[in-house]
Amino acid sequence: MKTGYLLAFSIASSLSLQAIPTDNELRKMVLDNGIEAFPKSQKELAALAEKSAPESKNNKSTPAKIELGKKLYFDPRLSASNLISCNTCHNLALGGVDLVPVAIGHKWAANHEHLNSPTVYNSVFNEVQFYDGRAAHLSEQAQGPMENQIEMASSRAEVERRINSIPAYVAEFKKSYGADTKVSFELIADTIGVFERTLVTPSPFDDYMNGSNSALDSKQKEGLVLFIETGCATCHGGVNLGGSMQPFNIAREYKYTSLGGFKGDKDGRVKTPTLRNIAQTPPYFHNGAIWKLTDAVKEMASVQLGIELDDVQADKITAFLHSLTGRKPKIEYPQLPDSTDETPTPTFD
Repeated sequence: MKTGYLLAFSIASSLSLQAIPTDNELRKMVLDNGIEAFPKSQKELAALAEKSAPESKNNKSTPAKIELGKKLYFDPRLSASNLISCNTCHNLALGGVDLVPVAIGHKWAANHEHLNSPTVYNSVFNEVQFYDGRAAHLSEQAQGPMENQIEMASSRAEVERRINSIPAYVAEFKKSYGADTKVSFELIADTIGVFERTLVTPSPFDDYMNGSNSALDSKQKEGLVLFIETGCATCHGGVNLGGSMQPFNIAREYKYTSLGGFKGDKDGRVKTPTLRNIAQTPPYFHNGAIWKLTDAVKEMASVQLGIELDDVQADKITAFLHSLTGRKPKIEYPQLPDSTDETPTPTFD
């Protein structure tokens, strides 16, 4: 834990008696504490997303790949039951999550570690994927749920059979990747990852950092100062305000630690969730045990920083977090290609 947090808390406690920094001073404070904003233009933002996807070096985004990836993202036939798609747990109409405490998969099975579905929005900017950081990028992450027997409950071979049995899909893969393309499980996951690169959401916070002083109100600016002064930016930094592996239970034990029994990676570290769109993605924490955002803020301050925020402070930080609710890309639900007589039928075993 950083030294000086208790001093920082003392400073934060008396903010009501102090002048809020000027906008230029506050922007400098943000940058000095390792928080970055999205670039102002959509073109620059798309380029940043492409650059942030390590797999893009060997698989550049194109309109054809993005459209194909979108269809695959919404296609429940990638699951054994024909009922579960990527969008089931990462619903693009619900902040990229499912709004339930624990992810529910095949035959209504709950995740065995009571893990909550993280948002897919802006996930391209995470340093790693999954709570234990076991996937390096989106394409690798996309493979996991399809094969997981309590999620989509399929297999590599079955996914390949289903997609290759649909001529319209095969034609789209050849259009996207070349006439000699073999539609493999890995390429299916890679293409879903290409689509997911587009799910970025610039927010009022970014507008503020890019020069619009009125993009945040005074309460949100006070909350941003508190967010920094109390040490929240230590873990929630970078362009995604999260997404890296960090130690958990630093100062005190999370009060719902026993729920699900998740321990993180081999070093006890957990992927820090992005705070972008956090106001839209309850419940909170890896096991979805807390529903109210102000309560989550207080619990994080206690567990990670060893400080107790009062209601006013938590409310101000929460106001700032609302400024991270971003503008979503327009997603038109795709019409999926028809199954054929050769398409394997669903199973519910």
